[in-house]
Amino acid sequence: MAKAKKLKTKTKKVARIVKPTVDSYTAADIYVLEGLEPVRKRPGMYIGSTGPDGLHHLIWECVDNSLDEAMAGHAKNIEVALLKGNRVKTTDDGRGIPVEIHPQTKKSALETVMTTLHAGAKFGSKAYQVAGGLHGVGVSVVCALSRWMRVEVCRQGFRYAQEYEKGKVKTRVQKLGPCRGSGTSVNFEPDQAIFTETKFELKRILNHLRQQAYLTRGVKINVVDERGEEKLTYGFYFEGGLRSYVRYLTRESTLRQPNVFYGAGEKSGVAVEAAFQYTEEVEGYEEAFANNIFTPEGGTHLTGLRGALTKGFNDYARKNNFLKENEDNLSGEDVREGLVGVVSVKIREPQFEGQTKAKLGNVEAKAAVEAVVLEALNDFLERNPNDASSIIDKCILSAKARKAAKAARETVLRKGILDGLSLPGKLADCTSRNPEESELYIVEGPSAGGSAKGGRDRRFQAILPLRGKILNVERARLDRMLESKEIKALIIALGTAIAQDFNLEKLRYHRIVIMCDADSDGNHIKTLLLTFFYRYFRPLIEKGYLYIAQPPLYRIQVGKEVRYAYLEDQKEKIIKEIKAQKLKVKTISSADEEAFSESDPEGTEKIKGVNLQRYKGLGEMNPEQLWETTMNPENRILKQVTVEDAHQSDRIFDILMGDEVFPRKKFILAYAQKVKNLDII
Repeated sequence: MAKAKKLKTKTKKVARIVKPTVDSYTAADIYVLEGLEPVRKRPGMYIGSTGPDGLHHLIWECVDNSLDEAMAGHAKNIEVALLKGNRVKTTDDGRGIPVEIHPQTKKSALETVMTTLHAGAKFGSKAYQVAGGLHGVGVSVVCALSRWMRVEVCRQGFRYAQEYEKGKVKTRVQKLGPCRGSGTSVNFEPDQAIFTETKFELKRILNHLRQQAYLTRGVKINVVDERGEEKLTYGFYFEGGLRSYVRYLTRESTLRQPNVFYGAGEKSGVAVEAAFQYTEEVEGYEEAFANNIFTPEGGTHLTGLRGALTKGFNDYARKNNFLKENEDNLSGEDVREGLVGVVSVKIREPQFEGQTKAKLGNVEAKAAVEAVVLEALNDFLERNPNDASSIIDKCILSAKARKAAKAARETVLRKGILDGLSLPGKLADCTSRNPEESELYIVEGPSAGGSAKGGRDRRFQAILPLRGKILNVERARLDRMLESKEIKALIIALGTAIAQDFNLEKLRYHRIVIMCDADSDGNHIKTLLLTFFYRYFRPLIEKGYLYIAQPPLYRIQVGKEVRYAYLEDQKEKIIKEIKAQKLKVKTISSADEEAFSESDPEGTEKIKGVNLQRYKGLGEMNPEQLWETTMNPENRILKQVTVEDAHQSDRIFDILMGDEVFPRKKFILAYAQKVKNLDII
């Protein structure tokens, strides 16, 4: 009876817990986020992330509003100041945000703009014909995500100011006194409770604002860094606009076409500017902007540029007998090889995908860009026949290489070979067929490959040993690249195919680990592999699937205790720790180490109870040691490969791995005293 009572009590208890989840959906469960609370609740929806990209997006939103004033013809000077305490101040000499009472909100227009989403002069009014920052959307987001903000406005002879805290008004709009001219300054401090890091990067800011100065010719943009002991000032002003920008982008490339193409015009209310220049590189590079906003994922304006170039070059090639009647047209891929192009549109009602404006969706932009660029391109080709001939020759060469590469791909990647039916013989595959848990170790040399195969966990770790250094793909086209046995084995092991056949969903491993010796040859092999992945498998890097293993440099043993040092500094630290534990250890001087390295070619020294071994390569480790130090997920150190700035990465690969010697020599001379591990940059 007692047991039954207990059971009954428990049943009632469970009923009280379960019942509210079924019918507790009442008006009290509806949350209303007022003012800028939605921004603080979901900041990623408005600025993309709360990491470094989102942090710097705050500056871009403020500067976008200043640039809108410049595009409207009301501002000539913009300044961004990095202040102590992680504060930023942006200033322009535009018209200044209005401060009078808003008829709808019954508050100051300044307060309305800074604290209300979707409030501004760019929603149907005539104050702005085109705009990038939707005045009131972006800057109010900055207000919401700032621990503190102060806005000052000089307008109609007087200066006004108001302060805010986390999106809420801290002070009323104050009239400070008379002022000359007009303009707006926004001083803000990002909220550390929102952002993972609140330190602004000067280099990132300079690159972005240099770009904006090229896009808005005639406007001067200053950057001031007051965070250090010495005040640093940078200024950007370019009369050449996009022409100057293209020259800047191709500054270290061998040019195929000496004269920069530039075309501008207006069609259906869309103002279009475009510029390009061809280089001798295999890779192309394009940037697209809408109302001065960089759209990294392109959009209709970039599609229009590509269509105009493909049609224009095909028409010219046919007309001037570069292409015979029985020859196929040049493809878009052929035309874009070696192209460095920029397109910029100014449009009344831009339709961006998301607040971060990654892609333009306006259908009318495609037709406008195609019409304006095609007309200007036809004129350019007729006026510059030498440039035209040089460009068409390069495009035709690209077409031939594309056809040869297609034939090579069909030979190498024939049907069924990527489905695991004919994997390379040197690949020691894992038993798992789940890509999410599977790893592929790309190992330098058969010796290290043997240790890796012996030490791995066969269930989820696959090993692919490479013989020697792979082909430098920066200097080879795809057809020649596919002649390499090592590269063919790597492509087949990955399972994604390559070039037009690439399919990320068929990737067989979601962790691809480059594991090489910690010497100059190993670093060179890493660089060659990184070049290969960056040029042909960049989506793998963007998805976070590529890693570099870090094997230890030293094995330190005292008695039965074994510890590993992955850096020189760690070795000294470990020895000091052992000494602190009152073990009998002799401090090793540099002279002792030098004498030891000369007298002990095996790299092993035994000094008063300490056995110190310097690994010269992966092959020196037995399978158990390699597993314990470099392959065991519980102990290993893996460096994830990322791409923060695609164009800068592209430029570094061109310099260090390309055909031209002078840029590489210049780079080495400039950074020789600063750079460590130059081989793996």
